[in-house]
Amino acid sequence: MNNNDIVSGFDEEKDDSLKIRLQKIDAVEGCLVLYLTGYIDTYNSNFFQKRVTKAVEAGFTRLIFNCAGLNYVSSTGIGSFTAFLKAVKPRGGDLVLLEIQPKVYEVFQLLGFSQFFNIKDNLNESVDFFSSGGKGKGTEVFPKIFNCPICSKRLKATRAGRFRCSECKTILAIDNSGQVFLG
Repeated sequence: MNNNDIVSGFDEEKDDSLKIRLQKIDAVEGCLVLYLTGYIDTYNSNFFQKRVTKAVEAGFTRLIFNCAGLNYVSSTGIGSFTAFLKAVKPRGGDLVLLEIQPKVYEVFQLLGFSQFFNIKDNLNESVDFFSSGGKGKGTEVFPKIFNCPICSKRLKATRAGRFRCSECKTILAIDNSGQVFLG
């Protein structure tokens, strides 16, 4: 199934700096995974916004952005994600960022946006988030297993607080909701 079968006219415009592949999640109404490969900056953010807006207008309001292949996002790119959040929230939707590269996650954190987005480690967690009405499975946050935003080492936090990554020694903080921050 190609992108145009999922969202009519999605691939009318192309940009070599950012490739987007779509996957519909049939188990959750209005749920779409967007696999991003490349980068998002001032020059291609308009292209990115137009493509995603097409998906939202086609009725997809539960968006999962798989960022594993995304190696750079400028502040303009982060502004695009914020615009999508504003577009889907009034329609009962939300968005999840998935498999964010440490360098990209750092930009979200430095600009203070990491707390506004649902950030998940894998596709199953993301689908569960939407299946359970955007609450995530259960209410137990801890123990929380996550990747260090700097060196990507798998870490486990048993409670909220500050601690040091065992690999790169970066000081991390984790709040009661399970969000991880630098320092």
